[in-house]
Amino acid sequence: MGWNLPIQTLAMSSPHSPNQNHLLAALPKAEFERLAPHLEPVPMLLGDILYEPGTQMQHAYFPTSAIVSLHYVMESGASAESAGVGNEGVVGISLFMGGNTTPSSAVVQTAGHAYRLAGRLLKQEFDRGGLMQQLMLRYTQALITQMSQTAACNRHHSVEQQLCRWLLLTLDRVPSRELIMTQELVASMLGVRREGITEIAGELQRTGVIHYRRGHITVLDRSGLETRACECYAVVKKELSRLLSDVLYRQGVVAVVR
Repeated sequence: MGWNLPIQTLAMSSPHSPNQNHLLAALPKAEFERLAPHLEPVPMLLGDILYEPGTQMQHAYFPTSAIVSLHYVMESGASAESAGVGNEGVVGISLFMGGNTTPSSAVVQTAGHAYRLAGRLLKQEFDRGGLMQQLMLRYTQALITQMSQTAACNRHHSVEQQLCRWLLLTLDRVPSRELIMTQELVASMLGVRREGITEIAGELQRTGVIHYRRGHITVLDRSGLETRACECYAVVKKELSRLLSDVLYRQGVVAVVR
């Protein structure tokens, strides 16, 4: 879902570096160097809350190995994910879109690392009107596509199709085929009953698509997941690649989309 870029950040030898986030890796040298001293590496633990509904946002987060879930919580306590953000994106678009608050929550779904940037610095760079602005706007459009497709998927597709779509999107954001997550977490993200996830996971395991043990899902047959998923996975992936590859090409940045 991302790209490899022959730019200055690839030379960084740290096990955690900004170039692991595709938006930061795509920045021209001058724009990256303005932000680099202010990018703070932060560990992200499973369940960490980055922001809650209505709170003033202070930082944007660029995940490198973590995945953050944007979801809504109802008055009843029920919740459902509207979108996920991994190394392809940024958490905190309200900071440059002019809102500074949001009605959704942002919770770490998969533990890992990210780079944190003060909201005022992100907005300052965005207002310069360079490639950062174009990348942020294109990513925002891709995020809106993901949210819209998720809403349609949750309404019209089976829980099995939703689960396969969600697993594929998660796989695209991590380097391993093993996903550390419980059935309770998956059910919460999809807004369905845990028993439904248990039944479907059991069937996927019986057919050799996944192996499940408590808290761990290992994908054995990715093509099997793709066959069982609805069209929503491909729509989201294709739109992200189209939007970001287009703006990079027009700016003369060489990009190879995976």
